[in-house]
Amino acid sequence: MLRQFISRLSVVRPNVAYAVPSTQFYSVQTSSEVKAENTATDGEDDKLYKRLEIELRGHDKMVLNSYVKFAVSAAKHLSIDVGKSWTPRLPYNKERYTILKSAFVHKKHRVQYEVRTYFHFIDLHRLTGSTLSTYLEYIERNLPEGVALKATKVELLALPEHLKQPLQAVENEQTK
Repeated sequence: MLRQFISRLSVVRPNVAYAVPSTQFYSVQTSSEVKAENTATDGEDDKLYKRLEIELRGHDKMVLNSYVKFAVSAAKHLSIDVGKSWTPRLPYNKERYTILKSAFVHKKHRVQYEVRTYFHFIDLHRLTGSTLSTYLEYIERNLPEGVALKATKVELLALPEHLKQPLQAVENEQTK
């Protein structure tokens, strides 16, 4: 495509010479080099997450339902444990707006508009940090118009040292 563009330019300006790069160079790394780089830069373990709660909101019920199917199938392809995928008992929130038809007079003539917001929730369990970031990036990039996404992460942390000591004392008393 670049060569075609340059050939057109040479027809328009025959006396001007253009330099066209003919080759491109790529660097190739072996898997051991990549692992060595990752361990050198990372240095810390991958975080663990107990649960990811996704709240989806949309104005069109059919678009929201198709996106829910897409998000659940993407989670299954990544081997993520899908807990519950549910809609609340009242699946939408209604907001009504009443506006006068005319700007100045005729107060009795009004127009009513209604905006419905549909909800859907998805719970995903037992995720690693890299899987979670990959999954969230993928579903956010494919988010359709009119659908909003809110993700809440619940991270697993190690028990602090000041709490481990009393627990060990209680365990020792129970074994005696």
